[in-house]
Amino acid sequence: MALNLSHQIGVLAGAPIKSGEITDSSLSISPPSARMMTPKAMNRNYKAHGTDPSPPMSPILGGTRADLSVACKAFAVENGVETIEEQRTYKEGGIGGEGGGGVPVFVMMPLDSVTMGNTVNRRKAMKASLQALKSAGVEGIMIDVWWGLVEKESPGTYNWGGYNELLEMAKKIGLKVQAVMSFHQCGGNVGDSVTIPLPQWVIEEVDKDPDLAYTDQWGRRNCEYVSLGADTLPVLKGRTPVQCYADFMRAFRDNFKHLLGETIVEIQVGMGPAGELRYPSYPEQEGTWKFPGIGAFQCYDKYSLSSLKAAAEAYGKPEWGSTGPTDAGHYNNWPEDTQFFKKEGGGWNTEYGDFFLSWYSQMLLDHGERILSSAKSIFENTGVKISVKIAGIHWHYGTRSHAPELTAGYYNTRFRDGYLPIAQMLARHNAIFNFTCIEMRDHEQPQDALCAPEKLVNQVALATLAAEVPLAGENALPRYDDYAHEQILKASALNLDQNNEGEPREMCAFTYLRMNPELFQADNWGKFVAFVKKMGEGRDSHRCWEEVEREAEHFVHVTQPLVQEAAVALTH
Repeated sequence: MALNLSHQIGVLAGAPIKSGEITDSSLSISPPSARMMTPKAMNRNYKAHGTDPSPPMSPILGGTRADLSVACKAFAVENGVETIEEQRTYKEGGIGGEGGGGVPVFVMMPLDSVTMGNTVNRRKAMKASLQALKSAGVEGIMIDVWWGLVEKESPGTYNWGGYNELLEMAKKIGLKVQAVMSFHQCGGNVGDSVTIPLPQWVIEEVDKDPDLAYTDQWGRRNCEYVSLGADTLPVLKGRTPVQCYADFMRAFRDNFKHLLGETIVEIQVGMGPAGELRYPSYPEQEGTWKFPGIGAFQCYDKYSLSSLKAAAEAYGKPEWGSTGPTDAGHYNNWPEDTQFFKKEGGGWNTEYGDFFLSWYSQMLLDHGERILSSAKSIFENTGVKISVKIAGIHWHYGTRSHAPELTAGYYNTRFRDGYLPIAQMLARHNAIFNFTCIEMRDHEQPQDALCAPEKLVNQVALATLAAEVPLAGENALPRYDDYAHEQILKASALNLDQNNEGEPREMCAFTYLRMNPELFQADNWGKFVAFVKKMGEGRDSHRCWEEVEREAEHFVHVTQPLVQEAAVALTH
């Protein structure tokens, strides 16, 4: 998830962003590359088939009550919930499919849904919670499949124990699954309530060779994820990191082949800290970074420096290859505190700056390309979609240098679009561009830090449109209020700030963070049910929010026993 501190929520502070700080040029999109997927290729829809498809819901409350009676009858089944759902489309919205058909909502499961002992955590609570989500009309769930749990004992030995049970539970209840291949450590980022380390045999190799960890210019090591500088080196018990990731995905495919395409509809491939394609430039562990600091470059392990040296020699400037920028400040500086990132005469806007930032960002793109090539080959013809998560780094977005994005590996500045190359890379592999901070509004964030999440989301949407790649969204922080829900609805409709030709587009899916006891509190649950219904109706629905909320209130009332059971079970 995009990393922002909880105190950001609901803050209405400071003056508006200065008009001179964010210009249209900062949101400009370069012409699409010649290598594009055709609209026809991107128009393929995949359906989540129910065993007993029901007719479309009536827009009036009476029709909804009829559907509710069927749903309530399903909840009375002693050993689970019957799958009674509309035939829905989990479409490639973003650029594919006809607009206006609604956006399916998935819900992230707790990080510790599977225990360190490879069993389902709080099994009774999990079942009750999944049934409650199904009752709300949720399309499915997102589950982290932790490398550090499944392959923790020894290389090539996979224990799918708890995941076998959890995915079968989802299938029985009638929920689809987005499975995240989580090759990172859990712990140390916003929202990380548990600690799940990398596999023990990986940690042993990192202990022997600390340069397998991301490293900053002060020698601080970050072990959340194996450094991409070592991607192609056989440093993990004779295998390369990319081979380890591919072998894990292949084992997952073989073990769950009977669920692929029906229950498991998406594989999100983890590519860095927090599962995002980025460098660990803003680590919260031990208070190293605090919002809204600019972060720090993470390329000082010997493997990355070796690549930098070769790139500098090939460029004809070997003197640039010994180190990264030494004047880029510290994690908690602001852009104007540093020589490299400052507005006037900053190193980022020089020939050296362009050389370094191009190399640094290309290393990240190459990393994504390697893993996606494997994922695409492994899951080909299985009926699942592949997705990659990109961080919503919105602080200091209104400055010229966009320093926090640069340290994370996104070469996005006032004068250069850093998201189009990422979108084009994903398009080459038919992957979904999953983006965070969809729930945020510019004015909620500290304006002295020139935060602009809405403008950032708009830029990303334009980049995915230009590259013809589907766009999906997530909220970065837990939100239960209508104000956030309305912003998600607005953002997911992709009403871009330009005149687009052809059909209107929507996001292909939205994943809600996260299932927890707070979600099942009466007031929050009522708002959430209304939100899911509104998302499902799509951009062409003209019904008012209050009307949908009245229907949701009735739905909440008749399903109250089930939701209460989930809430109680989760708190024990």
